[in-house]
Amino acid sequence: MSTPSSSRLIESPRLAGLGLVTLLAACAAPVATPPPSSTPTMSQAPTPVPAPAAATTVTPPSLVSQANTPREYRQDGARHIYEKYAHRIFKGKMPPLLQGVGTMQLELDHRGDIVAMNWMRPPSHPGAKAEIERAVRDAAPYPAPVRMGRVVYTDTWLWDKSGNFQLDTLTEGQRDR
Repeated sequence: MSTPSSSRLIESPRLAGLGLVTLLAACAAPVATPPPSSTPTMSQAPTPVPAPAAATTVTPPSLVSQANTPREYRQDGARHIYEKYAHRIFKGKMPPLLQGVGTMQLELDHRGDIVAMNWMRPPSHPGAKAEIERAVRDAAPYPAPVRMGRVVYTDTWLWDKSGNFQLDTLTEGQRDR
């Protein structure tokens, strides 16, 4: 048999609804966990604290080209190689017979780093070919083609037997004899 107070609870729909809401809220509440103790015990290892993520700073390229086309960039690329190898640039007009003439296509990414180096016409002298490839790699990074994002350009190397050279883009020409 029910008591007078319990029958009133059941008879009052408002109170029954309130009790149900309170019961559901209690079930949905997260269970509080006790704070960790300040000193670890033998069975409790200290929680490792992850190191803060290193800030990744992207340094802007030190050399920048404002060229809008590969043809314009060719000038910047040639000047860059001339600056790197000023001591190896042939002064004046090239002699009529060269040790090697090679045409290379160079592909650079947005930062001026070499993506691909392809010979369209390699020089016939193997020593010249190896020296040119080494010079091209060692001159990287090239001016960043900021307006184009990346660039593919072509230049012709004119190689003298002395080991000095000119690029067709900036050549002073070639003597007749």
